[in-house]
Amino acid sequence: MAIQKSDPAVDGVHAFKLPDVGEGLVEAELLTWYVKPGDEITVNQMICEIETAKAVVELPSPYAGTVKELRAQEGETVEVGSVIITVDDGTGSGESGEEAQDGGTATPAEAPAPADDGEEREKPLVGYGEKAASTQRRARRRPAPSAPAAAPAPAPAQEPAQAAAPAGAAAQNGSNGIPAQGRPLAKPPVRKLAKDLGVDLASVTPTGNGGVVTREDVRAAVEPAPAAAAPETAAPAAQAPQAAPAAGDRSARERRIPVKGVRKHTAAAMVNSAFTAPHVTEFLQIDITGTMNAVKRLRERPDFADVKVSPMLLVAKALLMAVRRHPEINSSWDEANQEIVIKDYVNLGIAAATDRGLVVPNIKEAQDQPLPELAASLKGLTETAREGKTSPADLSGGTITITNVGVFGVDAGTPIINPGEAAILAFGQIRDMPWVHEGELAVRKVTTLALSFDHRLVDGELGSKVLRDIGTALEDPELTALAWG
Repeated sequence: MAIQKSDPAVDGVHAFKLPDVGEGLVEAELLTWYVKPGDEITVNQMICEIETAKAVVELPSPYAGTVKELRAQEGETVEVGSVIITVDDGTGSGESGEEAQDGGTATPAEAPAPADDGEEREKPLVGYGEKAASTQRRARRRPAPSAPAAAPAPAPAQEPAQAAAPAGAAAQNGSNGIPAQGRPLAKPPVRKLAKDLGVDLASVTPTGNGGVVTREDVRAAVEPAPAAAAPETAAPAAQAPQAAPAAGDRSARERRIPVKGVRKHTAAAMVNSAFTAPHVTEFLQIDITGTMNAVKRLRERPDFADVKVSPMLLVAKALLMAVRRHPEINSSWDEANQEIVIKDYVNLGIAAATDRGLVVPNIKEAQDQPLPELAASLKGLTETAREGKTSPADLSGGTITITNVGVFGVDAGTPIINPGEAAILAFGQIRDMPWVHEGELAVRKVTTLALSFDHRLVDGELGSKVLRDIGTALEDPELTALAWG
């Protein structure tokens, strides 16, 4: 994806600000830099990887030239609109102006007046169109202005005068190795270690080159200071055993994980759904032996040779057939207008567990896809999600969702509806169970379906009909396909 150029260069130096790669996102975590200062880069070359509240995205450079400075470190959470990198295109004198150093850009002589409503227009990275965004941002923490330095006292005559520090050194590092903007210098692994140990980097005395905090500095901050050495004439005291943590002190056996990125977004969405939509969940246990036999036959067909055929494929198809018979289940609640919006298209969401948390990408216009195409869409969607490469566009606009809890060995659950949808179907594990089949007791393949729905949009009758139709389709998928078309 290419990024539109928007900022003019200041003396040949372009300041690239973190764009909004989704819908109204305010921050992102910088995961990996692909470039370093001094590298030559081209337009649209991928320069870094970021994680937003929805997905992991690679950012291309809108400028060509030499990387001058990286303004954010790996593992740092950066606000949208903050400068993350500066690029020198070679047309200036080599010295960036004041505006580029401060993260701004040159201002035209006749800049248009700001809008009266206090809003500005921002262009997101991917194709969602322009959006209004508040110009007010969180104030950045800046160091308090230092008091004027007192006149230096004359150096003692018996001591040689020390050489003056290099120009700008005082601005580069403080007394504790902290840069002028108040952020200690440390590599991402060291920052993670400090978080795990509960150490404030600002309180650590750095010993690394250039005032960089090292692992040893962090560990030393949590270890007790050694006792003062006894006089040489005193007998060496016996070493006291290290005191065990107090019984009531659990902090030494606790780990803290920052809530950010996908997990932060998921947590907020689930809380919002749970406390705004009145949830009802119904359960249905069915004999799925017919579906398992159909899966085996489909795997032998040439048109399914390049895709993965699983029971999940037929569960998705059964849900789509039920939506066609009962379109009201594929709707949303419009609070502002007090209306129920019934959607004649199905963007089928598939909940996927990833290393970064739960994501729900969706298959656009799934109702129009034949079974082989639907199988290919499911395969591509799940593989992309597990790789952490799902785009924000694929994560938005879902209308109804399936979550497969059976892969974790779970029979059933009460899934929470995705915000903006009316229902979610949980598919439990498939087990061999005794079942009455054709009047006789037999061992059959059995599973449990759970349908959660928003009771504002879906009453008990509609929810029960939808769940029963899904079950019927899975009990005899071939007959259902013939009867329902």
